[in-house]
Amino acid sequence: MGNLEKLIKAFSDALGIRAEAVTDALSYGDTPWDSVAHMVIIAAIDSAFGIMMDTEDVIDMSSFAKAKEIVRKYGIDI
Repeated sequence: MGNLEKLIKAFSDALGIRAEAVTDALSYGDTPWDSVAHMVIIAAIDSAFGIMMDTEDVIDMSSFAKAKEIVRKYGIDI
């Protein structure tokens, strides 16, 4: 599984949605992405890539597109 697929899986598993529904347009506040799901997504990403995001990145992650950008900061090629 490639890195993009890992990130999609982290989102789809955390949100309980199909992988096909995870697109760059997916953003915080979209059902079912709420504050609790946000922390589940963060934990899934940290686990999938062996990273620990800074608090600023946790707060800034407002969409799937932004998540890709943030993961790249940690040396993960997406």
